Amino acid sequence: MSAPVVVVGAGPAGLAAAVELRRRGVADVLVLERERDAGGIPRHADHPGFGARDLRRLMSGPAYARRYAALARAAGAEIRTEATVTGWTDGGALEVTSPDGRATIDAAAVILATGCRERPRSARLVAGARPAGVMTTGTLQQLVHLQHRRVGTRAVVVGAEHVSFSAVATLAEGGARTVAVVTEQPRHQSFAAFRVGARLRYRAPLITDTAVVAIHGRERVEAVELSRDGRADFIACDTVVFTADWIPEHELAVLAGIPLDPGTRGPVVDTALRAPRPGVFAAGNVDHGAEAADVAALSGRHAGAGAAAYVAGSAPWPAMRVPIRVDAPLAWIAPNAIAPDDGPPPRGRFALRAHTVLTTPSIEIAQAGRPLWRGRLRVARPGRSAALPAGWIGAVDRSGGPVTVRALAARMHE
Repeated sequence: MSAPVVVVGAGPAGLAAAVELRRRGVADVLVLERERDAGGIPRHADHPGFGARDLRRLMSGPAYARRYAALARAAGAEIRTEATVTGWTDGGALEVTSPDGRATIDAAAVILATGCRERPRSARLVAGARPAGVMTTGTLQQLVHLQHRRVGTRAVVVGAEHVSFSAVATLAEGGARTVAVVTEQPRHQSFAAFRVGARLRYRAPLITDTAVVAIHGRERVEAVELSRDGRADFIACDTVVFTADWIPEHELAVLAGIPLDPGTRGPVVDTALRAPRPGVFAAGNVDHGAEAADVAALSGRHAGAGAAAYVAGSAPWPAMRVPIRVDAPLAWIAPNAIAPDDGPPPRGRFALRAHTVLTTPSIEIAQAGRPLWRGRLRVARPGRSAALPAGWIGAVDRSGGPVTVRALAARMHE
């Protein structure tokens, strides 16, 4: 079996890529999705706020997911669900397992749009037994929105990003009151309106500069242990939701021999979202920690345009790339490479995050000591991306050394 372009993942990035591929005249577009239904995480994120940047309208997560699946099918893309890509053959074909059995698919181009996941409690090295009532936001949303189950009565949410306040709302729907939102950061990483809404509507207090270090309970969670400045404290609860702390679903990239960026932990990509392996693109949240669904969709649209040009023969694969690196306390930049004749990145900007909150940082982008751009941002932080302009990429020496991004000065919150 063969197809000109295969998209792996039917979330917002993958479906938007499929729509763009068909819009640009690619005849055969196949989207492979391991879940039973297309749409990705928005399927079980039953709250408003989706679609503002890409579809120019606001809708709920499930409506947004259905809309993108319908757009992809109407455009002529084939969406095959319950089809898991397990690896690559020695010849570069995709290995796929589905209810119909195992198959290999050759493709002129592949777009990886596999998204990201929250790291569970075990990966965060939180001590204690393994009682019931410990979950991630994704599990919580599936239990409440898809299975319509109650999840507990008193909950602690670990993390304070966009998704954390979404978890507070979902917990309320599932019958649980959030007794604390706990973060190791000095402040929340979401919009002020989300924080105020959680406080006023759900009466969920925010506890900053504090780590959840242990979970207590045998059959069911009974309490969490907190640590701040070496002092221990306890909060009684029966549910703990670990939010954010995202890691890209990069397994297929690793199996393809594609290097991972040490900051994003996603595949290295240039501004056209091309990975170093010829014919492979990576779009959406597989490239970095989670951005909003509509931002991921616009990334998928960008990759779809690049893949269409590559399949048509009008965009040859670059033989070299200039890496972009960041110095601490900056954490990562995406995209993280520049190739010859590269155009701007998705949305005409780079995404930048820091290890800690940096207020009004002065940023310098340089190559071999030669400044390419200097400017000041309002804030850089761990859980929400700051936007860096892309006009400087024309000044990059494509045969020179790495480009370095660093914070020259900032007020740091530790």
